[in-house]
Amino acid sequence: MSPVNRRPGGLLRIAELSRTTGVSAATIKYYVRAGLLPPGERTHANQVDYGPAHARRLRLVRALIEIGGMSITDAARVLEVLDGGDLSTWQAVGKAQYALDLRRTAGPGGDPVARAAVDELLARRGWQVFEENPARATLVEVCATLRQLGHDDFVGALDEYAEAVERVAAVDVAVVARQPSVEQTVEYVIVGTVLGDTVLAALRRLAQEHLSRNAFG
Repeated sequence: MSPVNRRPGGLLRIAELSRTTGVSAATIKYYVRAGLLPPGERTHANQVDYGPAHARRLRLVRALIEIGGMSITDAARVLEVLDGGDLSTWQAVGKAQYALDLRRTAGPGGDPVARAAVDELLARRGWQVFEENPARATLVEVCATLRQLGHDDFVGALDEYAEAVERVAAVDVAVVARQPSVEQTVEYVIVGTVLGDTVLAALRRLAQEHLSRNAFG
């Protein structure tokens, strides 16, 4: 493969952008039509150039869809937060986190026993979270399902899980807090959550295999 021949100002033609990012030209055009990637700069009637920001955005889109497993629609919804602007860092981080929970919207419903278990957990941990946080509804539903399946031991271990997760979250927040701008902070939240969840799931399975050797011989 020949090296990329960058145009003045770091501009790339679509074939060069494709080689740089590993995303096909057809997919790049599709992402532009879907609103995931901003249009390039039209320099001639039949020529569009792309800059370094396009390459960075394209790698982010690829991470969300190919590694994070998001649909085009969900990825577009999450990226709207990144492009929103005019938000404080705290507001932007909150919007990004809520947008990334693709499964549920929180509300007063749900299994009352499971909801009480989640509410009591949050109170014991002293976690200050909004009632409408979609992760709350997700946790309520998971706890209800575990109880229905007869796996109450998992629900009973919520405090231990929460203690471990709080340490992970402290690392997340420390990394995010070091970012110099709201835009970079939001991007770190998106990447850290989508890819971080994948990393944690992989580490958990590796640790399970390691520990099960002693537990089960």
